[in-house]
Amino acid sequence: MDFLMNIWSWFGTNILTQPAYFIGLIVFIGYLLLKKPFYEALAGFIKATVGYMILSVGSGGLVNNFRPILVGLKDRFNLDAMVIDPYFGQNAVQAAMEAVGKTFSQVMILLLIAFIFNLLLVRFNKFTKMRAVFTTGHVQMQQAATAFWLIFFCFPSLGETPILIVMSLLLGLYWAVGSNITVEISQDLTEGGGFCVAHQQMFALKVFSYLSEKMFGKNKEKEKLENIQLPGFMSIFNENMVATAILMTLFFGVILLVLGRDYLVAQEFLKPSASFVMYILNTSLNFAVYLAILQLGVRTFVTELTNSFQGISNTFLPGAVPGIDCAAVYGFGSPNAVTIGFLFGALGQFIAIIILIVMKSPTIVIAGFVPVFFDNATIAVYANNKGGVKAAMLFPFISGLCQVFGSALIATWVGLSGHGGYLGMWDWAVVWPIFTVIMKYLGYIGIAVVAIILFAIPQLQYRNNPEGYFLCTEDYEAYQELKKQKEKK
Repeated sequence: MDFLMNIWSWFGTNILTQPAYFIGLIVFIGYLLLKKPFYEALAGFIKATVGYMILSVGSGGLVNNFRPILVGLKDRFNLDAMVIDPYFGQNAVQAAMEAVGKTFSQVMILLLIAFIFNLLLVRFNKFTKMRAVFTTGHVQMQQAATAFWLIFFCFPSLGETPILIVMSLLLGLYWAVGSNITVEISQDLTEGGGFCVAHQQMFALKVFSYLSEKMFGKNKEKEKLENIQLPGFMSIFNENMVATAILMTLFFGVILLVLGRDYLVAQEFLKPSASFVMYILNTSLNFAVYLAILQLGVRTFVTELTNSFQGISNTFLPGAVPGIDCAAVYGFGSPNAVTIGFLFGALGQFIAIIILIVMKSPTIVIAGFVPVFFDNATIAVYANNKGGVKAAMLFPFISGLCQVFGSALIATWVGLSGHGGYLGMWDWAVVWPIFTVIMKYLGYIGIAVVAIILFAIPQLQYRNNPEGYFLCTEDYEAYQELKKQKEKK
């Protein structure tokens, strides 16, 4: 048993939770199942792995670029607060588990069982109606940690094995259902790209896409960001790189001016001899640089993954699509939607934080870059596709409010705020707190209620469109024809 656990521990640490290698492995296996020559499968592995590494360089650069601002806002205004960020959240859970005598190795076991359950749900999609495999390993690790603590909070006296089974079933269901609800909207966005989103804001994407279409969908083609051509000197904003650089210079410039040169020098973010103006300019332009790197990574690995996944889909998981990192959609639709989403999401978060401070909330939140960027930029991309520029501004702003208020409430209640962090992204600030309330107050019946809700969602999706439901992933062109026929009727 120890030997098998050691193998799993090595695989989990070095492959499953390292998305570059996990995606590369999926591509390699997929091409072999398609009976491609070994050298083509190897080339696919390398391109997919390197592409994801390029994406990681871009996303990591964005996070590091923003760090002085987050640290500065916390220190400059003497805020003793928790940070909403997946990595701070994971560390908070680890500290909380140690305080009650739990080990983090239990999270790895939870991750394994939940992932196997996700695969089984997709394998039997004839009955479950679930079509997506959650392949974003580092996100699975963060979510497994947070789900472990939330469910343990609800059932602290439940035995170790029974509670692990409950956790695995609910988390595996969430992975399968959450990624599944992004299938249609992702296929529409990418024009049959053959993948969906498996990240931290899956329910948000579905909810806000629906609201975008209902509220702003009539004129969406005319008002989409990519279809708006600004006149005169404003035409420079038609170029994504230029628009990002200018908007980020204004955004970063205001905040860095508030922090002041002296603070940045004292914290060693800025050398005493360096120009403050050039520091602001470099910080702002680096945002555009890392965003371009991220988009290059997306283009490099997504094609390999979607082509090779047909081998896995045809052999083991018919009708299935891979669920991947939300950043994969940044290469589709308007690139400016990413910047718009970030700015309006940040505005929503900052307003919510000010309200918490004014209301003297027992928990003050510090914005983390990962939720404020990756949640809200992704929401804006989908909202713009369904409702145009108004939707791309409104819904990230609402999301920012939800992230701060929801995280403050749930983290205070379950005791994670005292350990300095919470995951903080939309599904975990809105959806999982609702699940936690249901389980805490309904007990074991609450587990059944949450499971029934999750199981029911794909069934309702299927009943709404039985002819096109699986056709959407199997033959997107035929799916589009079916949609046109229904619209004519």
